[in-house]
Amino acid sequence: MTISYNWLKQFLKTDWTPEQTSELLTNLGLEVEGIETYQSVKGGLEGVVVGEVLTCIPHPNADKLKITTVSIGDDAPLQIVCGAPNVAAGQKVPVATIGTTLYTETGEAWTIKKGKIRGEESHGMICAEDELGLGTSHDGIMVLDENLKVGTPCAAIFEVENDYVFEIGLTPNRADAMSHLGTARDLRAGLVQKEINLEFITPSVSAFHVDSRTLKIDIDVVNKDLAPRYCGVTISGIKVKESPTWLQHRLKAIGLKPINNIVDATNYVLHDLGQPLHAFDAAKISGNKVEVKTVAAGTKFTTLDGIERELHEDDLMICDAEKPMCIAGVFGGLHSGVTEGTTSIFLESAYFNPVSVRKTAKRHGLNTDASFRFERGIDPNITEYALKRAALLIQDIAGGEITSDITDIYPKKIEDFQVRLSFENAEKLIGEEIPKEIIKRILTSLEIKVNNVTETGLGLTVPAYRNDVTREADIIEEILRVYGYNNINTTEKLNASISNSTRFEDHKIQNIVGNQLAAQGFFEILSNSLTTPNYAALSEQLKTEHNITILNPLSGDLSVLRQSLLFSGLEAVAFNINRKRSDLKLFEFGKTYHGYNASREEFKHLSLFVTGNQNEENWNNPTKKSDFFFLKGNIISLLERLGISRFNELPVENDVFSEGLNFSLGKTKLVDFGLVKKPILKYFDISQDVMYADFNWDTILDIVKRNKVTFKAIPKYQEVRRDFALLINDNVTFESIYKIAKQSEKQLLKSVNLFDVYQGKNLPAGKKSYAVGFTLQDENKTLTDKQIDKIMNTLQTQFESQLGAELR
Repeated sequence: MTISYNWLKQFLKTDWTPEQTSELLTNLGLEVEGIETYQSVKGGLEGVVVGEVLTCIPHPNADKLKITTVSIGDDAPLQIVCGAPNVAAGQKVPVATIGTTLYTETGEAWTIKKGKIRGEESHGMICAEDELGLGTSHDGIMVLDENLKVGTPCAAIFEVENDYVFEIGLTPNRADAMSHLGTARDLRAGLVQKEINLEFITPSVSAFHVDSRTLKIDIDVVNKDLAPRYCGVTISGIKVKESPTWLQHRLKAIGLKPINNIVDATNYVLHDLGQPLHAFDAAKISGNKVEVKTVAAGTKFTTLDGIERELHEDDLMICDAEKPMCIAGVFGGLHSGVTEGTTSIFLESAYFNPVSVRKTAKRHGLNTDASFRFERGIDPNITEYALKRAALLIQDIAGGEITSDITDIYPKKIEDFQVRLSFENAEKLIGEEIPKEIIKRILTSLEIKVNNVTETGLGLTVPAYRNDVTREADIIEEILRVYGYNNINTTEKLNASISNSTRFEDHKIQNIVGNQLAAQGFFEILSNSLTTPNYAALSEQLKTEHNITILNPLSGDLSVLRQSLLFSGLEAVAFNINRKRSDLKLFEFGKTYHGYNASREEFKHLSLFVTGNQNEENWNNPTKKSDFFFLKGNIISLLERLGISRFNELPVENDVFSEGLNFSLGKTKLVDFGLVKKPILKYFDISQDVMYADFNWDTILDIVKRNKVTFKAIPKYQEVRRDFALLINDNVTFESIYKIAKQSEKQLLKSVNLFDVYQGKNLPAGKKSYAVGFTLQDENKTLTDKQIDKIMNTLQTQFESQLGAELR
């Protein structure tokens, strides 16, 4: 939601800076996510002044140029070369002085500099209206009122609007703050808490009166449960034209495009008071009658955007005697709206059922400023006031007369909420006692009426527009947010309880794996479980009929639950590659969802994605491409970390891989991994190889749960190492040396390590040299030299007899 700072100051004449105001709004719960500046003319015409052309003569070196001298109020006039055909002596003109920054239509900046044009010096520029951003004409320079004083800043003449716009991240419960009135109301409460009492100025409608009763439109609300309140009035003799400058500035500041004075007036009141309105061309209302009702299912209706829609039987419509004219609270119709030829209007202001509007808007995929407010619940008691406010504004900017009484159909008033507040409960929830007088002051500043006061609490009446404040806990939250979360003292004592948890818990195992992957340079991603149904066609193992479809999806691309983590992961890979991040190691824990006939099942997976280089480019560490074996090594180390070290290795059968492997325990699949097929990568516009692994996380958790942890004490006695340099035939492998050593000494020989291999000069033909290290250890006592020598002699004998080895 966007809020204009200047607009706010129409309700509160505050001298606070935009930064101070945004900080207070954020503390009140209306989080200001950003502040942007708005200028009705980009650059604010800074450096542009009124000048008077003193002389104007032809340029000696160019037929279409003229040399002028222009006074801007300084001691000496400026010489300016000008190419406009209409420049003449005696004119008052806008002059952009040296150093002034102007902007093109596309927003590109350019600065006025001293220069020479065809050999003649030029010290500024006489401007056309498009060069200043004041219009589109470039036929010639702007000629200003001759009575203007030379040197006057043009910003003062053209009423340049400078504003600040707050981008507020509004939470769904704060329907009351969806307007400048609602935001200002909160701001006033915050200021009162800081003992700054400002008058809250609301627009007066006392001038509203009926001029004549010449155009009466009958109103019949058929579905009163869907339209609890409906108001309407007619205005005749209007002239549809461009809105005045001030109104255009207000709308442009918050990102709205001005259309015409009637539509702009309704949009202004919507953002001013939070009440959506709609203006119908009265001449297009058949039978001078408005009916608020549902219509038959399948009825065709063309909305303002030119799209023909098929109505649902539960869609509430605004109809005339013959046809639908508007989808109530959502979108107007193409054939009943205001046009340049409109001379009389029927102006509507209503309170529609929030659930009905929300369902209709979702059903037709429409999200308008009106539906955004109606579906969250607006103030049902501001309906008539907003109608009068809009009618007076239209009269002011479009002329005309009020030609009917206001019809207000409100059969069952929506009552305010009665809530009881206990001081004891407030202290318990807040964690600190707030003085009772401050509590009463805060509630009063929020327009919550204090009916009675006792020693134990307050009896309160909450306005109907605060539909999120219906319980005692809601009242306490209101007190706390205005009092200030930052003003609540925190204790230095921290209380904690020790949980009685088992060794095996899903989140613990997940954290172990996540930490290991992060240590290997992987980054965790979290993707949306909602996806497009088109992905099922990319793999024969995924079936379209197994998609679980959302009843009211936000869009077609988010209409089903995913059957695989591959495609959402590839979206993340493509997103990063497109932003010059091509070396990626990603992982995600997530679920897949499958509809099988009448049943629906979900499975948890762990996915890994590897592409690009293994490490960043560095002068002392050459880059190495991530490949299949890099991914395989990470998978094996991950499984071993979970105590799964024995598994079968088979070719992968999943058709998303061009090549890959499957690790299984018996018939139980653990993980499929490999190189993703090129056609799938091409679908995501990925041109580099991507390795993907899909772990069956549910299965792995079940295996880890059954695993038993074994451990043994660390030996107290030191180990000993001895080395052999063996001259052996070049067909002898290290594996044979390892096996012989292990068979010769099974108890004390702990490890055998090949640390050097040599072949070539100074060795007989067909021979090679292996340098092998042997580590010995007795876990119960210190080894003696005699024991060590005996073992090494035995090993030497075995190598000589079985392999023909010699010691070098």
